[in-house]
Amino acid sequence: MCGIIGYTGTRDVTPILLDGLRRLEYRGYDSAGVAVYDPAAQHLRLARREGKIGGLLSLLEANPIRGQVGIGHTRWATHGRPSDDNAHPHRAGHVAVVHNGIIENYQQLRAELRGKGASFSSETDSEVIAHLIEAEMRSADCDLFSALKHTLGRLQGTWALAALSDQQPGEIVVARHNAPLLIGLGGPGISEDRSDGKPVAAENFVASDAGALLAYTRLVVDLEDGDTARVRADSVEIFDATGEPARRPRRRIEWSPMAAERQGFKHYMLKEIHEQPRAIADTVVGCGFADGAVAFDGLDLGALKTRGRLILLGCGTSWHAALTGKYLIERLARLRVEVDLASEFRYRDPIVTGDDLVIAISQSGETADTLAALKEAKSRGARSLAICNVIGSTITRVADQVLHTRAGPEISVASTKAFTTQLAVLTLLAIHLGRLTGTLEEQRATALVEGLRDLPRQVDNLLAQGAAIRTVARRYIKARDCLFLGRGLGFPVALEGALKLKEISYVHAEGYASGEMKHGPIALIDEQVPVIVLALQGPGYQKVVSNLEEVRARGGRIIAVATMGDQAIADVADDVLLVPAVAEELQPIVSSVPLQLLAYHFADLKGTDVDQPRNLAKSVTVE
Repeated sequence: MCGIIGYTGTRDVTPILLDGLRRLEYRGYDSAGVAVYDPAAQHLRLARREGKIGGLLSLLEANPIRGQVGIGHTRWATHGRPSDDNAHPHRAGHVAVVHNGIIENYQQLRAELRGKGASFSSETDSEVIAHLIEAEMRSADCDLFSALKHTLGRLQGTWALAALSDQQPGEIVVARHNAPLLIGLGGPGISEDRSDGKPVAAENFVASDAGALLAYTRLVVDLEDGDTARVRADSVEIFDATGEPARRPRRRIEWSPMAAERQGFKHYMLKEIHEQPRAIADTVVGCGFADGAVAFDGLDLGALKTRGRLILLGCGTSWHAALTGKYLIERLARLRVEVDLASEFRYRDPIVTGDDLVIAISQSGETADTLAALKEAKSRGARSLAICNVIGSTITRVADQVLHTRAGPEISVASTKAFTTQLAVLTLLAIHLGRLTGTLEEQRATALVEGLRDLPRQVDNLLAQGAAIRTVARRYIKARDCLFLGRGLGFPVALEGALKLKEISYVHAEGYASGEMKHGPIALIDEQVPVIVLALQGPGYQKVVSNLEEVRARGGRIIAVATMGDQAIADVADDVLLVPAVAEELQPIVSSVPLQLLAYHFADLKGTDVDQPRNLAKSVTVE
């Protein structure tokens, strides 16, 4: 959701900014722009364009901008429709600003600035920042960094921002408050950390996402909330919320630029679906084993064994993973588990105690709602654990403890491998807790762990069904509505399957617990509404088959996800997607894969933008 890239050094900045913006496209955006200090003209030049980065590139090809310091931005609209004028950067006089986040008091500030003669060219909240900095520099006769610090004291809301002034060429000033921002370190002495290994002169970078910098540096410094910084080609100065100089640890980006490329796949989503065998294997192995059992090194669960609760928090796909985790932990460990939508948690005055363990689940580690909920729980005394895919992200730094999924970079907005690796970690956590509480026998725990270790092979075999699933998708391509049904552990998978389909194909889809069908959704069923049913062998199988018969009786068309070897399911379903027979606790992982492929092929056949669906963003960094 929005992206920032900045550079100061000795190279031509515009190609670097455009490359960084391309690498930030996956976050979701509706317009893009750059601001560059032109040394020949001795002032800032801006180029902004609604739509994809290709439009900005065409603009710059027709009107080139050259310089050695600049900032760029991809915008996801929060205030004002997508347009050239609403695109970032925003300029006021000598100052240009890019901003991620929301300025909650912008209307009051805007009115005040207008009263003093300021003229606004956009509908955005962000433009007030540029005007405030410019006004401060004029009235107080101060430098850009001092003006930024004074401006921050007037803002309410969230921000990651970077600013330039043509009165101080060569310097970028930045600030962070509840939105991710980092500094990339380049230049002599650490040029070996560049991805191409070539020596460079002094240079440094600014970005909202480390992925934007992969071609230039592997060393980054994550800013903390309240931090400000002055970034020059030959130096970086960071200050904490009190204004004191601060030292922040360096972090090395471990994944390569190649990992963030499509590598021959038509879309990132398809590539990431096919990366799941490796991602699951890396995640399971990364959790560690001791005599066939799970060994989460250093995980402190405190009083949870005797009197505490687990509270699982997540949004979207991560919430579906949390629901699955509730089923697993309650079944295997007999502990009390609550699941909350992170976006609702802090607004309902939740009951939290010091005995509780709050588990925040996030792919990016920057999800604003989940981060706010985690902080709320901690403020009420709860201990905390993060399940996250991004090392060094904000949520991993706020939480007391972290379990990392090892999915690698996920570029497509629709999450796939991040979801299945979250399920893998939650399954391992449930096994670990079951052994800790004594409710799970060692033999059963060992069997589940071995089943998890075999899942990569099983998933790899599932991926070979891609062509057959595409054929099924083609039969239903004209559908405008779909229902997904599941019982028990199949219910969260049904929710996730519906979310995937609606996200990328724009087909209206709803997920329901199978037993709820007769309590409303059955009214929607006719021959135009496909019903996708999780019908795997297990305790609720016969009841699910009864649901299928009810759908058939009303003319509904059925796609069943069923267990290999189930001969009877073809008698009640129009199409069957088969998955391997695994332990019931592992069924959510294997049954998710055909639903991901089904959604992908629906979207691809319909011609939608699979990786960057309309209105959506990969990392939702504003509430």
